[in-house]
Amino acid sequence: MDFGIASVAAITVICYLVGLIVKSSGLDNKYIPAIVGLCGGVLGVAALYTGLQDFPATDPLTAVAVGIVSGLAATGVNQAIRQLKE
Repeated sequence: MDFGIASVAAITVICYLVGLIVKSSGLDNKYIPAIVGLCGGVLGVAALYTGLQDFPATDPLTAVAVGIVSGLAATGVNQAIRQLKE
């Protein structure tokens, strides 16, 4: 069974980079989770319609949900990195 881990990880990495860009832009940090979640949702739908064969969603609603969770995982990755540095 293939869970599409590579495509989900790719969305997380892209959203992490978007979060870093937003953070360096000077925008308030409280908006970063919403921005990376939205970015993940858009990327999830894009992954569905570009025909990624290992993407774990087969309909738009699930694709948005997978994308949002992947985007918000980028926030969790950022927090884990911060905790490991301390």
